[in-house]
Amino acid sequence: MVTIYDIAAKANVSAMTVSRVINNTGKISEKTRIKVKKVMDELGYVPNQMARSLVLQQTRILFLLITDIMNPFYTTLTRGAEDAARKNGYRLLFGNSDESVEKEGEYINTILTTRVDGALLAPAGDPSHPHLEQLRKHGVPFVLLDREVPGISCDIVLGDSRDGARRLVEYLVEQGHRLIALVNGSASISSARLRLAGFQEAMKLNDLPFDERYVHETSFGPELDVDAMEQWIAAMDPPPTAIMSGNNVLAVVIIKLLRARGLRIPEDISVVCFDDFGLYSEMDPFITVAAQQAYQFGYLGMQLLIDRIGEREVPDKTVWKKVVLPPELIVRRSVKRLDV
Repeated sequence: MVTIYDIAAKANVSAMTVSRVINNTGKISEKTRIKVKKVMDELGYVPNQMARSLVLQQTRILFLLITDIMNPFYTTLTRGAEDAARKNGYRLLFGNSDESVEKEGEYINTILTTRVDGALLAPAGDPSHPHLEQLRKHGVPFVLLDREVPGISCDIVLGDSRDGARRLVEYLVEQGHRLIALVNGSASISSARLRLAGFQEAMKLNDLPFDERYVHETSFGPELDVDAMEQWIAAMDPPPTAIMSGNNVLAVVIIKLLRARGLRIPEDISVVCFDDFGLYSEMDPFITVAAQQAYQFGYLGMQLLIDRIGEREVPDKTVWKKVVLPPELIVRRSVKRLDV
């Protein structure tokens, strides 16, 4: 393995000079810098990142933790986060909690032991509070995505879940629907609570009754109870003319269950959902959605994190930044217009 001493000998400079060129520190003439880098290339030198991080007190590595890798929203978000990280000279480590607080805790330990410079996280929900306090206790800068956690003050990028849900319901009402059901994520997740609030608000504004029998709460991710959802669909009497889904994962399951019962969409029942389907929507635009700016979630969140890392010595008077991205209502073919 080539060492800085080998480079120093061939370039006829000191090992300290080589170290300064590698770490971009100290005052080195441009002529010397070019000479040392040329020798590094000739010898095929690969910097020891661990040693470099000890010198600089930085690893130039960041961690992204999401809740569901199968969800197209998070896939696109991850693309944005990586683009922002690479643009700023950082590499990215990745974790997927599967909406599990326990699995999230394991990744928090990974974040702490790998000594990354900061973390961008979509928390599993309100129970994530101790994990975030653990990061704060160890001085790890972090930014939250998509979900707030009560008692945690930090930079955050959110979608306007209440407004998106309200607009979906209002569109259904405009199309003549009056009996509308909602399948949603857990009440321990802030975005699910806001989507329920937006749903209730729109129903009230249109003088439509809110009946809890037409609301089903489950998981946003892979742990959702399909059998319970199927029983809920069968139990609704009279059946709704439309169902709003709290996210795209739930929408896929709902559509499968409805089709298994011989129901056609939108001929027999209409379906709308929060979040789009990424590239799948470009191949077969079908479901009317409140589409979030997934790429911007990741890109802006990562930029906030990098900015915060640059201000690591922040006084207690920190002013946290909150970015709220509005969703876009995209009308497609999943809603039938009823005679009013």
